[in-house]
Amino acid sequence: MRSGSAGSAGTADINFYFDPICPFAWMTSKWIRIVQAQRDYTVDWRFISLRLINSHIDYDSHFPPEYEAQHTAGLRLLRMASAVREKHGREAIDPLYAAYGAHIFEVGTDDGREPGWQGAPELATAALTEAGLPNSLVEFLDDTSRDVEIQAESNEALSLTGKDVGTPIVHFEPPDGAAFFGPVISRLPDEKQAAELWDHVVGLAQFPGFAELKRSLREQPQLPSFGVTAQETGKVEDWHAGSRRLKK
Repeated sequence: MRSGSAGSAGTADINFYFDPICPFAWMTSKWIRIVQAQRDYTVDWRFISLRLINSHIDYDSHFPPEYEAQHTAGLRLLRMASAVREKHGREAIDPLYAAYGAHIFEVGTDDGREPGWQGAPELATAALTEAGLPNSLVEFLDDTSRDVEIQAESNEALSLTGKDVGTPIVHFEPPDGAAFFGPVISRLPDEKQAAELWDHVVGLAQFPGFAELKRSLREQPQLPSFGVTAQETGKVEDWHAGSRRLKK
């Protein structure tokens, strides 16, 4: 595997498809960043929009009330990320996604905030500043012309796994390596555990016949936005209709 950050499309060791408002994608990305610091490989952070993938779904009957606003917020942040990638290169998505996650998931619970607060200009501007990018890029939050590119990349992700999955989607050693939904983890491993877990996942990915490991019952992500602190056991719930989930 190659060292450094991803350059042009198709040159990374891992393609990681994320929606900024998915807590499970964020937790998995934190784990992968730990391993990336220990191992010699690159990551290309790519887009998958829960809002666009679910555009044909009746949100009122399939999701909790706040999900439509949250998914729309994720799409707005991906529009801005699309502009960042165009104007500042693929490597700029790494610090931008890190800033998104820090402001959305590492700042305490969102109780009392209006649904969709994650896509507000204030959060987007703060993320741009933290990533060292021009604040003027916030104007692209509502640039719907970006949706064509985001939809195409979302379709690309689902073409690798099938549609009955969620976020994130991880593609190992593209273009010919295995791709699958997850791995979904609810708590962050320490540095030793991170490497061990990574080796197990790579072992599964490299076996041509590996298809799926899955369960719906799990604990809440150990993130401040869920009111769960590190090393605290989260409340166990059935996440089959969670924000990570895509519907056919």
